[in-house]
Amino acid sequence: MLPENLNEHATAAALEAFDANAVVTAQFDRGELTVEIAPEKIVSVCGFLKYDQGFVRLSTVTGVDWYPAEPRFEVVYHLHSLDRNERLRLKCRLPGGDPEIDSVTEVWRGANWFERETFDLFGVRFRNHPDLRRIMLPDHWEGHPLRKDYSITGDRV
Repeated sequence: MLPENLNEHATAAALEAFDANAVVTAQFDRGELTVEIAPEKIVSVCGFLKYDQGFVRLSTVTGVDWYPAEPRFEVVYHLHSLDRNERLRLKCRLPGGDPEIDSVTEVWRGANWFERETFDLFGVRFRNHPDLRRIMLPDHWEGHPLRKDYSITGDRV
């Protein structure tokens, strides 16, 4: 649900009109809109934003580990409308036990490597990803080094 002060923001209002249940919360800070999306709605929201709102560029997908808080993980998507030069940040909160979210590679093919990197470093699984495997670390590597509970001592080989 949008806060009252964002009802006048065109992109926020369009997103709320598209699917009010998709918007958990939103804020406008330092000239950029951030919208928290219900994780199960991420693919439909991204499709709407790309094809109906002109956010044709996905500049990154990354993760944040809020350990020990729960929900522990955030998956963050940075979008860009080239026509309007407008940037938009989407966030989805995921539980620490088994962080999973649908892949947005069907919307932006470029999400492929971003999602693989987020999987490799944070352990977030992207359902329906065409090739979800490590991208930075060797295949035999144990763990995900950007998790806050990852041990920084001991052998890694």
